[in-house]
Amino acid sequence: MADDIHGKRIAFLATDGVEEVEYTEPRKAVENAGGTAELISIKDGEIQALNHLDKAGTYAVDKLVKDAHVASYDALVLPGGVANPDFLRTDPTAVRFVRDFVASGKPVAAICHGPWTLVEAGAVKGRTLTSWPSLRTDVTNAGGTWVDEQVHVDGTLVTSRKPDDLPAFCEQLLAQVAGRA
Repeated sequence: MADDIHGKRIAFLATDGVEEVEYTEPRKAVENAGGTAELISIKDGEIQALNHLDKAGTYAVDKLVKDAHVASYDALVLPGGVANPDFLRTDPTAVRFVRDFVASGKPVAAICHGPWTLVEAGAVKGRTLTSWPSLRTDVTNAGGTWVDEQVHVDGTLVTSRKPDDLPAFCEQLLAQVAGRA
């Protein structure tokens, strides 16, 4: 991953129940490439990450989604975990932020259950993406095409299935942000 993204700001939208490695690994990739990562959430303070269904670390929220503006960021990352995107997709402010981000044409990267928020935002119709297999019906019912691939890129949308796919996911995220994809 030789991409240099100095000066780029990446929003990570997450809340309680985020799959820890799906937040920490892309964040580390962004920071190692010179970018700035910012944790955006629907709640203030800290969020509780999980390792599958077991409690993992907590992470300080940088900004509430209600105070975040798409124009301030160069890309958006939607980590998974089962609970995290389920909470996000029921929050109108989070859904609007995702919808506006997709409409901006800037890169959006979602992994595992992360695409649930894309479905809720009406952002998968006519798109091809991958996710955790249980989202297949949701993606299809929302007008998208679901594929079983390690990483899939559809324009500026990057998606992956699971934590094992993180190296390819991070590589494509950085390529999008660097403008090389």
